[in-house]
Amino acid sequence: MDKSIIRNFSIIAHIDHGKSTLADRILEYTNSVSKRDRKEQILDDMDLERERGITIKASAVRLKYKAMDSKEYILNLIDTPGHVDFSYEVRKSIAACEGALLVVDASQGVEAQTVANLYLAMEHNLTIIPVVNKIDLASADVEGVKSQITNMLDLEDKDIILASAKEGKGIGEILEAVVERVAPPGGDASNPLQALIFDSAFDIYQGVVIYVRVFNGAIRRGMKIKMMVDNKEYEVQKVGVFTPKQVEVEKLSCGEVGYITCNIREPKEVTNGDTVTDAKAPASEPLAGYKKMQPMVYCGIYPTASKDFLRLRQAVDKLELNDSSFVFEPEDSSSLGFGFRCGFLGLLHMEITQERLEREYDLDLVTTSPSVIYRVTKTNGQVELVDNPSKMPEKVKVSKVDEPFTRVFLIVPSDSLGGIMELARSKRGIYKSTEYLSPERAKIVYEFPLSEIIVDFYDKVKSATRGYGSMDYEFLDYRESDVTKLDILINEKPCDAFSSMVHRDKAYMKARALCEKLKELIPKQMIEIVIQASMDGKIISRETVRPLKKNVTAKCYGGDITRKRKLWDKQKEGKKRMKRFGSVEIPQEAFLAALKLG
Repeated sequence: MDKSIIRNFSIIAHIDHGKSTLADRILEYTNSVSKRDRKEQILDDMDLERERGITIKASAVRLKYKAMDSKEYILNLIDTPGHVDFSYEVRKSIAACEGALLVVDASQGVEAQTVANLYLAMEHNLTIIPVVNKIDLASADVEGVKSQITNMLDLEDKDIILASAKEGKGIGEILEAVVERVAPPGGDASNPLQALIFDSAFDIYQGVVIYVRVFNGAIRRGMKIKMMVDNKEYEVQKVGVFTPKQVEVEKLSCGEVGYITCNIREPKEVTNGDTVTDAKAPASEPLAGYKKMQPMVYCGIYPTASKDFLRLRQAVDKLELNDSSFVFEPEDSSSLGFGFRCGFLGLLHMEITQERLEREYDLDLVTTSPSVIYRVTKTNGQVELVDNPSKMPEKVKVSKVDEPFTRVFLIVPSDSLGGIMELARSKRGIYKSTEYLSPERAKIVYEFPLSEIIVDFYDKVKSATRGYGSMDYEFLDYRESDVTKLDILINEKPCDAFSSMVHRDKAYMKARALCEKLKELIPKQMIEIVIQASMDGKIISRETVRPLKKNVTAKCYGGDITRKRKLWDKQKEGKKRMKRFGSVEIPQEAFLAALKLG
């Protein structure tokens, strides 16, 4: 195929600025979907994406577009997520493109993730086409948003396109801008094959479906290929493109985006960012790929029934293939049995992953309290990275603990500054700067311990700003902190699923809140349940769940009191024996409640 008619571009924006709706209108405008197949969020395949109204996975689709110059172009569009937890999907998409549509909501204006995604695209030298979306809204401030784009993002006013994805306005202008401004792909079809793996999925019939962008050479059905990371060779079974359905083609040539299958049944054999090359005439070096994202949050995931452990192992293997920012390793817990210690980019990422495992693989799961990675220096000078409170060395062996810090960018209404600063103070934030973007909006920069922002910080920002605040963050460094381990004991037995790392100043408050919450959620049982919180070997909080009572003397209708005492003593002995050998059943709601406690 002639490279000059190919354009590869992605759609990037802050969450809820209309990326998926714009992708729907582009598909309809180019007649890529029939009227029968038209629906909202066409490129969002997962039920979760439709229910929540957010994009979780990047999606690729090939379009045919007849431009004003009467030439027919091939457009490869990649729709990307907007939430900060899924920024890895944006990175992967950008690596496969030459241009990007930067979508900005006409009523919300430039938000934190808008800026972050723009810088990401600029790092890869992508052509940026700014689009002001939702101009049909009554609250739209088109001129104000155009001013923000030119001043804050340093883009030209004349390059801005006005659109309403909901009403289909401006779609033709956007496609013309893609054809005119985005450069055709580089590379040479005569060079040795180099194709970037930017995503993959598992199909029960075809095995691993590998999404590729060809930078040099061509991939044909039946050819022998080699993965350059581990030098394994495979034969290509199918070559195809997404239209958005899978359609087989004879080959993918230089500059094209599509998929291949090689009858690979083991998900771990495919690595996102790897380079595919010809096994007979391999390229001398792989493509740059992209940097592996480091997880920010860790938690344990366990099956409710221990017999489901093998099914959970198969499920996480397949999910890792489809989500390369998700990492895991086996672990066992005295309270919950065998499971996995899993790493995520944020709490929404964790929540979505758990829900996908439960829905797509029919599993019933329990998750432990989320934790970040602490750097622990022992008294003997040895340094350990601790992502699980149960691995924390004893206090006498610890010299110091360093916790990860992040730089947080907040864009908020000016009248919400007081509330945001109060929230930041309660989360141990270190104030850095304030910049007024307009009389109504300000950008505030803080430095926070990562552990303070992973659980409910974003929700509280939204509450404090009546939904108008936005946030983005980046990892900074490790700093020494007074961090300690908080243990929860149920009837004097440590329950490691509730263990957490907390700052000493907040330990007493969290211990009390957790004990009170567990008292509410653990149902009464035949024995008394004592819930205690322990820090540095000392009990700092306690609650008691009283036992169920049976009136053993109900059948006694008089007579000597000794008969009743005999029954009461027998009941007391039975309860002592139950307390010695009995186990306390803890409902899953209790584990989930532990996650929500800030």
